[in-house]
Amino acid sequence: MCGIVGLFLKRKALEPELGRLFSPMLVAMTERGPDSAGVAVYRRPAADGTLKFSLFCAEAGIDWSELASALAAGLDCRAEIAARGRHAILCAEESAEAVRAWLGRHYPLVRLVGYGERIELFKEMGLPHDVVARFALRDMGGTHAIGHTRMATESAVTTEHSHPFATGLDLCLVHNGSLSNHNRLRAWLRRRGVAIETDNDTEVAAGYLAYRLAQGSGLDGALEAAIADLDGFYTFAVGTKDGFAVLRDAIACKPAVLAETDDWVAMASEYRAIAGLPGAEGAAIWEPAPETVYHWSRT
Repeated sequence: MCGIVGLFLKRKALEPELGRLFSPMLVAMTERGPDSAGVAVYRRPAADGTLKFSLFCAEAGIDWSELASALAAGLDCRAEIAARGRHAILCAEESAEAVRAWLGRHYPLVRLVGYGERIELFKEMGLPHDVVARFALRDMGGTHAIGHTRMATESAVTTEHSHPFATGLDLCLVHNGSLSNHNRLRAWLRRRGVAIETDNDTEVAAGYLAYRLAQGSGLDGALEAAIADLDGFYTFAVGTKDGFAVLRDAIACKPAVLAETDDWVAMASEYRAIAGLPGAEGAAIWEPAPETVYHWSRT
């Protein structure tokens, strides 16, 4: 089951409205995924030389300010943090590898769930409406966002297993469907140094794209390679620092709708998630074709 949504804004004037426009799209997919929900928002960039790190701790009560101070002292770098419940956005002048290793040594219960110049990632168990409220998603501006509502059918109902999965710099993926060869690919990726932390097949798909990008492929090339290497049925929505992409497998049995106006591009598992957007009545609307990469970018 599950529901996926994406919204890519073409006009800068709309950026303050991203959260207000996107939140109802996510909530509209509640019936497809009432167990958990998550979103990756691409918004204001980190300062030069700094990355944003999306952190999650399963245990309540962590002192995020103390963590940031300890990390700054331990890695001899500047660090700032903003808490949102069991999540926090850390801005630090360090690499993802250094931050991940430091957390493993000093805060093993804290997970690095996303990082990059623009991405901020939030996901939690519970109804999409409650997740939207918990993270004040409606108040967030930005350029684009992708989201997921989950009906757990193949792994536990936990925040760790919830989408989105982010495995590379500003790279994020949500998925409706199931991969049949994810165990083999997980082992293949780990041998090549890609960090895969859960048994969720979507994290494997995200890790695969991150690997292809690290090998020099562009996003289109990485997605085209995925058509050959990923077995199963799927609809992917992918976010990057400045772009948004959609891909379906050869059978294309998982539902998907795309819509585009001069102001935005939207994708959803069902059209009702798109219908409330301004100008939707005049949008070009179509079902994405199988094995076809759809990609929009602001560069």
